[in-house]
Amino acid sequence: MIRGLIAPVLSPFNDDLSFNQTRFNDLAKDLLGSGCAGLAPFGTTGEALSIGAEERKLGLDGLIAAGIDPSVVIPGTGLCNLPESVALSQHAVDLGCEGVMVLPPFYFKGVSDEGLLCYYDEFIHRVNRPNLRIYLYHIPQVSGVGLSISLVDTLRKKYPSVVVGIKDSSGHWENTKSLLAMENFIVYPGSELPLVEAMKLGAPGCISATANLNSQPIAEVIRACEDNEWDEATALHAPVIRTRMVFQDYAPIPAQKALLSQMTNQESWRNVRPPLMALTTERTRHLQDALNAIEAG
Repeated sequence: MIRGLIAPVLSPFNDDLSFNQTRFNDLAKDLLGSGCAGLAPFGTTGEALSIGAEERKLGLDGLIAAGIDPSVVIPGTGLCNLPESVALSQHAVDLGCEGVMVLPPFYFKGVSDEGLLCYYDEFIHRVNRPNLRIYLYHIPQVSGVGLSISLVDTLRKKYPSVVVGIKDSSGHWENTKSLLAMENFIVYPGSELPLVEAMKLGAPGCISATANLNSQPIAEVIRACEDNEWDEATALHAPVIRTRMVFQDYAPIPAQKALLSQMTNQESWRNVRPPLMALTTERTRHLQDALNAIEAG
């Protein structure tokens, strides 16, 4: 398992909205050099559902070719259909990635746990790789299809060496606590907000969008938790929480890209694929002012 902070890497686009592999590789390396223990490309923060399956494969190939160790990479591979989800997952596993993060099929709503179990049964059978490691991805407020505690428990017991963990981005602490109570199961909270309490209950870290811009402070919280320095962790956690809450008042992907553009002096980092829209200059200034106020104490 990857212990520590995992960054869901932002996806850079050129002005014609094509994928910028070089910039993607550079950001990945910067993140691993500034406190992140792992990378989760092509998730929600990476605008994955605006990126084609073949683009994702090429993006992973480019990361590995640039020297990124695949054992610290957990790419998002869940789409609405089995064939592409399977092919993308096979590609990631064959590259040596630590695991794959798999959304439930999310177009049809109101589906039963039985239907979702059948989907994952078929998915695992078709991927057909002995080293397949699945991290379920629970983000019902975005996908519209959640993974119940009962279903997760069934999957981990049925496939103990395959369904090894979950990213819980529900934002509901009681849900995260229930998952953390499961034995031999890896639970990554989908933000740093519950980080200290989650690590007290055995979480190995978190997968946080804010890691793209705030990795070192979050990593310091995790370090203090690993050292059982809980008072220090709580003190370090306070400004990290305030920073996260500022971002949550903005469209998070355009907001982070706007700031990254300022930090790198690379204007094209602001580019997002429709239907998302780039953050306005005025909103970017307000965001930066709010973050500066936190840093100033």
